Amino acid sequence: MALTINDTIMSTARLAPGHQHDWEVSWLPGWLMDRSAAITAMVLADAVGASELYSEHRLWPHIDGWAAELGLTGADAVVRAFEPPEEPGKQEASDAEVGA
Repeated sequence: MALTINDTIMSTARLAPGHQHDWEVSWLPGWLMDRSAAITAMVLADAVGASELYSEHRLWPHIDGWAAELGLTGADAVVRAFEPPEEPGKQEASDAEVGA
C-alpha cells in the first residue's frame, strides 16, 4: 500500500518480512503494528500530506486522535510524517510496538 501526493510516494505500508500479521509503515521505521494501526498511520500521513496545517485547522482534532491511537502526539506525528525515510541499514530499532 502506498500513499502518493503530486506523483511522489509519501508513505508506504507492507507486511513486515518474517511476520505473518505485523505491518511496517515507512514513516515509522522500526515499528511493528497490526493492520488496523497501519491503516491509521496511512490515514494520518494522507491527512498531513494533503493539507497546509495551521494551529486552528479543522483536521487537528482528527490528527490528534489518530496520532494518539499510535501513541504519538499530533505534532510529533506531523514532524515524523514529513521526515525523509531513513536509508536501509541505518534504521535504529525502536522498542515501540503498536497494536501488537
